This record gives sequence, C-alpha cells and structure tokens, in this order.
Amino acid sequence: MFVDYAKIIIKSGDGGNGAATFRREKYVAAGGPDGGDGGNGGSIYFVVDPDSNTLIDFRYTKKFKAENGQNGSGGHKFGKSGEDCYIKVPLGTIIRDAQTNKVIVDLSTPGQKELILKGGRGGKGNSHFATSTRQAPRFAIDGEKGKEKELILELKLLADVGLVGFPNVGKSTILSKVTKATPKIADYHFTTIDPNLGVVKTEYGESFVLADIPGIIEGASEGVGLGTQFLRHVERTRLLLHVIDVAGIEGRNPVDDFNKINEELKKYSEKLAQRKQIIVANKIDSMQNDENYKALEKLAKEKNIEIFKISAVTGEGLNELFNHVAEIIKTLPKENIVDTEERVVYTLEDEEEQFNIEVLDGGVYIVTGPAVERLMGRVNIGDNESYAYMEKMIKKLGIETALKEKGVKEGDTVKILEWEFEWYE
Repeated sequence: MFVDYAKIIIKSGDGGNGAATFRREKYVAAGGPDGGDGGNGGSIYFVVDPDSNTLIDFRYTKKFKAENGQNGSGGHKFGKSGEDCYIKVPLGTIIRDAQTNKVIVDLSTPGQKELILKGGRGGKGNSHFATSTRQAPRFAIDGEKGKEKELILELKLLADVGLVGFPNVGKSTILSKVTKATPKIADYHFTTIDPNLGVVKTEYGESFVLADIPGIIEGASEGVGLGTQFLRHVERTRLLLHVIDVAGIEGRNPVDDFNKINEELKKYSEKLAQRKQIIVANKIDSMQNDENYKALEKLAKEKNIEIFKISAVTGEGLNELFNHVAEIIKTLPKENIVDTEERVVYTLEDEEEQFNIEVLDGGVYIVTGPAVERLMGRVNIGDNESYAYMEKMIKKLGIETALKEKGVKEGDTVKILEWEFEWYE
C-alpha cells in the first residue's frame, strides 16, 4: 500500500525539576544548599530513512513523545537528560504545522536530520541561588514543560521526469519498457493507483528517475477520479512527458486531451503549468491514419513544444526519446517546491521571550504568551524566595515596563495565567 499523507502529534520531553536540598553531614557546619539541576527533556528529530518509500507506518502510530528529564537531587547531583525521539520518514517528505499549514521543513536531501521540537530545559537547583545575603535559598526552579505540536506529513516523490496523461494511454507500459519497474498493466482505466518509480539508463550511460503518475482526468484538481492526491508528485519533477494516445482507440481527441490535462495542471498550480513538457505521441502502431498525429504536431508547433512519436508496445522511438530526455534534464534546475515565505523556522528560544498584554475595563491587565508560561511553570508562588525570583524575572523580561506603558497604576489587577496580583508601586 502506498500512503503519502499522514497527520501525527509529537511532544518533546519535560525538563526535570531542580532540587531544593541542603548538605547535612556530620562534623560539617553550615553545609549550605546542594540541590542539583534537573535534566533536559528529550527533543524530537526527523530523519530521512533511505529504506522507506511510504508513510504507511504513520497510519498505525500517530503519537510520538520524547523522554522526560529526571529531577535533580542532593549532593549537586544532576538529573539525567531524556532520550531524544528520532522519527524516520522517506526522502521527499514535507512536514507542515497542522494549525497554520506552514511548511516546517522539506526533507529532500539524503541523510538529512532536522530538529523539529526542542525538549524542555531542566530546572535549576537551589545551589544556583545562594548569594552573600541569601545563603540558604529554600527554593529551586522547576523544569520547563515540553512542547506539543500536531503535524502533517506529506510525501512528494523525487523524480526527474514525470509521465502524465489520461488513464490507459500507455504510461505504465513506457515505464516497464525503459526501467526495471514492474507496474500493473491492463486494458482498463486507473490500472495504476499508486505512483511508480524507475531508473532510466540510456545507451550512453546516463541515468535519471522516471515516475509514472496515476491517470489524471478532467476535474482532477477538484478531486475527481484520483483527485489531487497524486498531482502533488508531479511538482518535484523537472520535466513532464505528456503521453497522448494518437490512435484514438477510445474515440478520444488528442488535442482535446492535451488541453484538458494542462488545464488541470494549471488549476492545481500555476507554477506546475509552466513546467517544461515534451509531447509523447503513443500507440503509433495502432493508428489507422495520421490525422490525429498531424493535428497534435500542429498544436506542438504552435506552442513551441517538442513532440516524439513512439510505440510503447513495440519499443519504436523509445531510445530516441529518452536519449533526448537525458540531455534535456541536464539543463533543468531541480525544483524548489517550497516557497521561502511558506517556511516556518521554529526558534523556541525566541518564543520564550514573547508575551502579550490585554487591557480590560476596570483596570485589569492580562499577561499571556510563551515567556510567562515558561516563567510561571517554574516558580512556586507560595514560597517567598521563589516569589521574589518571579518579580525579578518579570522586570528582566520587560513585562513590568510594558505594563507601565499600557497605563497600569496602583491598585490595578494584573492576571498572569491563572494567578491574580494587585499592582503596587
């Protein structure tokens, strides 16, 4: 089974909590704080798996979680960091944020490894907070919580040349003749329901990857037939071989077929419609006359498109066609199908400094955002020293300054997540 789309949930590991402990040892006076730090939570990585060519595994496993970091302990003992989670995907997989549909990364390079979600940082033990005036801090910092994301995985085949055309025009036969691929071949529509790949090796020793894309029909860009589920695979190809049945065995008009397929490509992607094409006039062995071919040849001349006559069944014209294709693709750049503005680069460190302030009637100020979520998750409001640390960090993060700019005054209410505070100067 070929699966090229999946939706999964990933979660990075929580950071371990720092320890608030004191050295207690016989004959050692005033041992002092010795709480160790918590371990970092595990991160989520995606890696290209050379032995995989489908996303079928993600139909059965949809949740992936990295290991949590362990808590720190006394004696300055640090907690162990959580194990990272490595998710293997086929070459050509695009990862999107399910919420925004933005592209996070395009895994189209062999051996590529990408950090997608960073684990939570471990908390600090109380030994970090000892000063000349605060020699026995009774608080530690909790570990940062891991992040959770819902992702869309989309596989787009990496082929240099794509065979496109209506069903039953001979695409699979061509693939079977010029590569070692063994696609299903039969005399009915939609014989090919999964994309097939093969490597073409010309008589001059050159090679490239050829993809047989399942038959496109009128309305495919709107979901008719096999719909758009395989149009995405055409995007990565550098050259399209537009296979057309010039024998008109099913009573089809070759010129109409050419125009209809190109209209579907255009509806799906304007960029795809501009992709270089070569018209492949197939089934010349079955032509009763050359009227269809002449009409197609005239169209090719008008549109300045090359045309080749072949018979996939007998092999006539195949060598000439694919020797020419090998020369053409040398001059064509590889397609970058992900626009720069569509990419998302996750910089969790930047997110941590973000916060928003909403002003409500009655002097109520609501502070939200990654910065305060991270801060409040690591302090103990009930502990005076931890509370003092929180006030210090509110100033350091710029939240106090921002509140003053918003007009906060003595007696107003400031809400940070689920906690409420009365503002005082």
